[in-house]
Formats: sequence, structure tokens, C-alpha cells
Amino acid sequence: MRKIGLLALLLTGLFANAFANGKGTAEKVAVTVSESSLEWIGEKVTGKHEGTIALKEGSLQFKKGELKGGEFVIDMTSVKVTDLEGETAQKLEGHLKSDDFFGVSNHGTANLKITDVVSKGDGKYEITADLTIKGKTNPVSFVANITEKEGKLETAANIKVDRTKYGIRYGSGSFFDNLGDKAIYDEFTLNVKLVAPKG
Repeated sequence: MRKIGLLALLLTGLFANAFANGKGTAEKVAVTVSESSLEWIGEKVTGKHEGTIALKEGSLQFKKGELKGGEFVIDMTSVKVTDLEGETAQKLEGHLKSDDFFGVSNHGTANLKITDVVSKGDGKYEITADLTIKGKTNPVSFVANITEKEGKLETAANIKVDRTKYGIRYGSGSFFDNLGDKAIYDEFTLNVKLVAPKG
């Protein structure tokens, strides 16, 4: 009986160590919102527009210095246009916030949650995440680079988003004919910079 008890104790220790070395030990680090930024670029046949969106909150998960996960909430009510000024910029901002695009009165936030991370070394990661916009969730894949600067971790990524997958079809040549030079491309780009304290 004593041998069985020792065996059970040994197995318990092994399972405990396996769990301690697994996903359960990933450290969650809050992103510093004031130092982070999201810039968007939307292109059309006749040119492009660009602007910013505010990060509401976010966190990254690390294990032994390697990125393992993360989740972010984006404040869609904060959409700004930076390549125009005055009433022209305000008009475009209002249109982007309307139901033609992001419908912020009913969908004030968007969410991105990392579902898979593959390390490529030297701070480079291939990431898959679930992106939720206007209540619709679709996977997105992108490459992120993490560097250390002055005791902080800075994550940079360019994310391509097909807006039509989220029910945003305004001006899309994929769904409407004869748009001519009024056509707006389906994909827009999010240039992401996330800053977090080094754990």
C-alpha cells in the first residue's frame, strides 16, 4: 500500500509540473493604451483615406519571453480622419460611423482575440486571431514583430481586413455593378502599435 501511495504522489507531482510548464503559467500584461496606436488606411479607385482609431483596452500574454496570446478592445466611436480637414473630415467621419460602415451607435466596440501564435524567432510571430466587427466574427492572419525599447515591449503589425465579411458592403465592386470611380476596395489596413511594460 505504501508503494501505491508513493506512486500516486509521484504521478501527482509530474502532472503538477506539466501544468506549471504549460499554458497556465502565461503572464498577462496590460497594454499601455496612452502609448499605443491604431491607424487605418482605406483605398478606393480614385485614391485613399487614412486616420486613427483609439484602443480602449488590451493585454498580451507571455511565457518565458515568448508571445502566447492577447485580446484587445477597439473604440469604434473614436474613428478619426487625418488626411482631410474641417467639415470635409467631419462628413467622412460621420459616414464611417453610420450603418453604411461601422454602425457605431449599435456596435461601439470591435474586438480582436489571438487564437494561435507561431514564433519565427527574433521577435517575429505569425498570428491568427478572431476579429469581431458589427457583431460578426471572422479569422484574420498577420505577422507581428515585438521589440524591446527602454524597458518596454513594442508590438507592430499590419492587418488586412476584408470589410465585406462583416456586412460592410457600401461601395464594394464585389456586390454592386457600375460603381466606376466611386468603388471602394473591400480590404482596409490596420497599422497597429502596442506598447506594454516588460514583465
